[in-house]
Amino acid sequence: MEIQELMFFYLHENSNQVEVQFRLNIDSDEEVRTDLIDVNEAIDFGYDIIMEDYDLTGDEEEEEFYWLESPTIDEDNLISFLNEYYVINSDKLPKPELI
Repeated sequence: MEIQELMFFYLHENSNQVEVQFRLNIDSDEEVRTDLIDVNEAIDFGYDIIMEDYDLTGDEEEEEFYWLESPTIDEDNLISFLNEYYVINSDKLPKPELI
């Protein structure tokens, strides 16, 4: 059992949760699974899924960093985390839904 496709993910900053929609390799093309996972769960598993975004502007002598408004998710780390998370917590694996 492994994530075949991560179809959607969104960071809810106010609740510090990631909403994910994915398909496992055992799911059909008409099935998806949706879950809401606390970011701290990923941290507990040793995954840093939140990327600190900054924009580097200015010339070489005057480098200035501007933090972008909202953080983004590292998709590769998110997939790795989800694969491990659902192996260990198989009871939390959402049931497939037809699309």
